Amino acid sequence: MADVLLWTLATSLAYMFLVWLLSLSAGRVCVIDAFWGPGFGLLAGATVMLRPALGLSLEQKILLAMVLIWGLRLGMHLGIRIASDPHEDRRYAAMRDKYSPNFHLKSLGIVFLLQGAILWLIAIPVTLGLAATAGRGQPSLLVSGGILWALGLAFEAVGDWQLGRFRADPANRSRVLDTGLWGWTRHPNYFGDFCVWWGLWLVSIAAGAPLWTILSPAVMGFFLRKVSGVTLLEKDIEERRPGYAEYVKRTNAFFPLPPGRRV
Repeated sequence: MADVLLWTLATSLAYMFLVWLLSLSAGRVCVIDAFWGPGFGLLAGATVMLRPALGLSLEQKILLAMVLIWGLRLGMHLGIRIASDPHEDRRYAAMRDKYSPNFHLKSLGIVFLLQGAILWLIAIPVTLGLAATAGRGQPSLLVSGGILWALGLAFEAVGDWQLGRFRADPANRSRVLDTGLWGWTRHPNYFGDFCVWWGLWLVSIAAGAPLWTILSPAVMGFFLRKVSGVTLLEKDIEERRPGYAEYVKRTNAFFPLPPGRRV
């Protein structure tokens, strides 16, 4: 177990160092977002490389496929969005102002290596599940995890598609999207990510990961709701989006509820 954790940590930090070099060439820190999802696929692949002679169980093959599908979809979606917008993401622009001068050097630690460590931490159930020598023989975990993962992936993909279509209309520039999934939750993509990672954890447990790895999806959920997700995004959004305050009053922040209801 220790060798897997050390190997994937080294892989994650080296990966983010290369992404940092790319950001220097691009002149934009936000390129890291496009590499976040694929990074999990990289750590999964790095884990499989440690055990080529053992082969993968059915649970591990399903787990690997789930990680790759989710990571590649997210990476492609964010990569296309970043490539189509030449401006720095406002979150990183604010960091650039705060940590100037020499932010391009400081960003290696405060953005890239930090996210590399978080990437490694969140991926622990997946990497230890793929490194396990025996599964738990509980199909219910595999099925329930797969259903939860599929629900989350659907929320992410459909929510991103609805938001992209809404933003493509110039008439919606200062308006708030409050239809479709966005009428049920203010952050369907974050809720989807939440479901994806709890689903992956269940499948990882079925594949043989230890139960203490529940810490990883718990940390991910905390970040999505209280740190880099909902809280950060909504910090000043009412100043930029007239009508958002009314949207908040009638739409739940995270967990979906029928339009007009919230807790």
